[in-house]
Amino acid sequence: MKPEYKPYVEELIELAIKEDIGDGDHTSLCCIPAEERGRMRLLCKQEGIIAGIEVAKMVTERLDPEVKFEQILNDGDRVKVGDVAFYVEGNLQSLLRAERILLNIMQRMSGVATQTAVYADRIADLHTKVLDTRKTTPGMRVLEKMAVKMGGGENHRIGLFDMILLKDNHIDFAGGVAKAVTGAKEYLKAKGKNIPIECEVRSLEDIKEVFAAGGVDRIMFDNFSVEQTREAVALVAGRCETESSGGITLETLRDYAATGVDFISVGALTHQIKSLDMSLKAC
Repeated sequence: MKPEYKPYVEELIELAIKEDIGDGDHTSLCCIPAEERGRMRLLCKQEGIIAGIEVAKMVTERLDPEVKFEQILNDGDRVKVGDVAFYVEGNLQSLLRAERILLNIMQRMSGVATQTAVYADRIADLHTKVLDTRKTTPGMRVLEKMAVKMGGGENHRIGLFDMILLKDNHIDFAGGVAKAVTGAKEYLKAKGKNIPIECEVRSLEDIKEVFAAGGVDRIMFDNFSVEQTREAVALVAGRCETESSGGITLETLRDYAATGVDFISVGALTHQIKSLDMSLKAC
């Protein structure tokens, strides 16, 4: 886990504990003796890419530092039905408090990683890389972006703070491509900030305007056809990074990648996923 991600993950864990446990796990408190100990295993019940093991360990450590966490698999491993990712051993009340929190996190992260792997594998032999977007579950963005990496994809910007991305609305309200790009460069200079600038374009003429203004790190081709993308990549000719976005499906992914575009951003990596089935059971 990147050091800058840890505060976000810790904050999410605190929120998850608050919403799930509240003033106590009264079910476990009423029927499990306070000193009772036990052992449980994380069992994979579906094929896919497992993700979130590191976060699960953080959950157990936060709830009970005395819990023993025996890791068997690693984040990003391909799993099959029946695989055991880890064992946990310790106070049973602690293990039962952690159960749903870590499962919710791991099932969703593993779903994202598994979905990403399907896309990444489709173009693994080509130059192009698959990117995620900001179409993420509120509060879980860092976890979902971690899962994208575990599934073989790459991360786009984390939020509005680590890249300037001039999209159609920004450009229209700014008065055009040239004004938007110039404004971005002047802003960064005035603020003393050093973050990348990406500009969305809707035509080949827009690309020419971007280069006339200069200073852009990446150009995004918005809703271009495959043929238009091929022309756009040729026009850019390696002067900056290129990205395709908008309406690209698993079926059309390889055709777009074959144009030589550097990146393809796919919102479906994080907002059209199915959680991977797994359970935490006594053993």
